[in-house]
Amino acid sequence: MPAQPIRSVWDTLVGQRQAVESLRAAASGHGMSHAFLFTGPPGSGRSNAAIAFAAALECEQQPPGCGTCHSCHTVLAVSHADVTVVRTDRLSIGVDEVRDLVRRSALAPVGRRWQVMIVEDADRLTDQAANALLKAIEEPTDRTVWMLCAPTVEDLLPTIRSRCRLVTLTTPSAEEVADFLVRTDGIDAALASYCARASQGHIGRARALARDEGARNRRKEVVSYPARLTTLASCMSAAQNLVETTQEEADLITGELDARERADLDASYGVVERGRRPREYAPAAAALERAQKTRAKRRHLDVVDRGLMDLVSVYRDAIAVATGAGGALVNEEIRHDVEQVVRSSSPELNLRRIGWVFDAREQMLEFNVPVPLALESLMVALKAPTR
Repeated sequence: MPAQPIRSVWDTLVGQRQAVESLRAAASGHGMSHAFLFTGPPGSGRSNAAIAFAAALECEQQPPGCGTCHSCHTVLAVSHADVTVVRTDRLSIGVDEVRDLVRRSALAPVGRRWQVMIVEDADRLTDQAANALLKAIEEPTDRTVWMLCAPTVEDLLPTIRSRCRLVTLTTPSAEEVADFLVRTDGIDAALASYCARASQGHIGRARALARDEGARNRRKEVVSYPARLTTLASCMSAAQNLVETTQEEADLITGELDARERADLDASYGVVERGRRPREYAPAAAALERAQKTRAKRRHLDVVDRGLMDLVSVYRDAIAVATGAGGALVNEEIRHDVEQVVRSSSPELNLRRIGWVFDAREQMLEFNVPVPLALESLMVALKAPTR
């Protein structure tokens, strides 16, 4: 089925009817605020909601948010002169970047409507950066709108969230995600259904699975682990495979970007192969290399985290089967493996296993435990009990 064009900017949001109604009213002037905080679980579309709202605010038509005018097109393409989107692959957003953003927010918009400042991953603001942002939100200019995105309200300073209008997003259902893939990307219905279930409501993950057979194969490998973790050797092998495949996927994502950034740096300093390099080039190259290493580490952790959530989905399915819960499994295609996990365990054990997965996740993301060590320990803990 061919992809269908969007009828409005709100078509980019999946399963968020209540949030869309609230944002549509605000764009029309009912309940407008100078600052909004978009919260919701990973994959719910926080940044998509902020960008769609920004497009509605800049829209040239009535009702706002047509999705077809020049302003809507440029906002959705993140190229509108009056809409600034801050994204980061680093572990944190620093104070210098926020101060530059605050200075830009004080400028009058180029067009006739709003100056919109969108901060994705606002939960990564350092304390200094958060304080710098707080001052701008406390004393906003007349035509500036701030939009912050974070998983929960607790991820931001109380003084910031108290000055923002809250927009809460929810995890869309598998049916809603599948319909979105078919309608907007032209994905086959059967493949869309699989990707929607496998992504567990994560829209970006569902799209990646639908477009990339390699991503689907890597996921199939990960969800096969629980039924195979029967010996110490199989546990160590699974940990090593997960480290290697996630590192390979992360390298594929960052490699091309790294090369492009290095080429841009060389071009900006007029550097050619074997040519003389300006004195300022070496510090700039070193700073770029540090930033790229930080980004690569974060990207690897993100890919590992995604794999861990795939593992969790198998144990949740096992609990559902063991307790007779209704509905389709996330991993319906490997129901035989899920039933094997059920036969060798109990719902209580699988619930503890889910807790162990989240413990390993916290060790890597919060306490900087090396990925191989954390995964080896996890796989041994997940090993099927000996009869």
